[in-house]
Amino acid sequence: MSRALVIVDIQKDYFPGGRMELVGAEAAPAQARELLSAFRRTGEPVFHVQHVFESEDAPFFTPGSEGAEIHPAVAPGAGETIIVKHHANAFLGTPLADRLRQSNIDDVVICGMMTSMCVDASARAAADLGFDTSIAADACAAPDLHASDEIIPGATVHKAFLAALGAMVADVRDTDEIIAAAG
Repeated sequence: MSRALVIVDIQKDYFPGGRMELVGAEAAPAQARELLSAFRRTGEPVFHVQHVFESEDAPFFTPGSEGAEIHPAVAPGAGETIIVKHHANAFLGTPLADRLRQSNIDDVVICGMMTSMCVDASARAAADLGFDTSIAADACAAPDLHASDEIIPGATVHKAFLAALGAMVADVRDTDEIIAAAG
């Protein structure tokens, strides 16, 4: 079974001082970097997904902005594919599925930001498209969310989305477990 790493939206606007700061934004990329290093060591393909809104008045990830840049912790290396997307789902309107299939990939490992939006949408799409899908739980981050007059903490949002994904969509494990299972 051939696998690839898909790093979703680990971009500067999600970090302290950015326009859409996430809870856990400092810890998640460190784990994603561990995954990235492991995939590079084994020579397995890596796909970097970068969200860029199509409007200059977007709330974050505006075209050409520093906030839309991929975070240096997971900067693409030579020969690694960058997929630019304009929707939450990394497969919608992008060549990602075709590029994975051209590389004979049937197993994708997903990590990134936001657990509750782009990671969720991309993992569900990957599974719908027939890819065996894993998510590195500790290499993802989510925001605090508002529901009426209540704030749902980002850590709770993160756990709830991963629990739902793990129930029927993806194999949800921590980075060290994913790396160990491949070796």
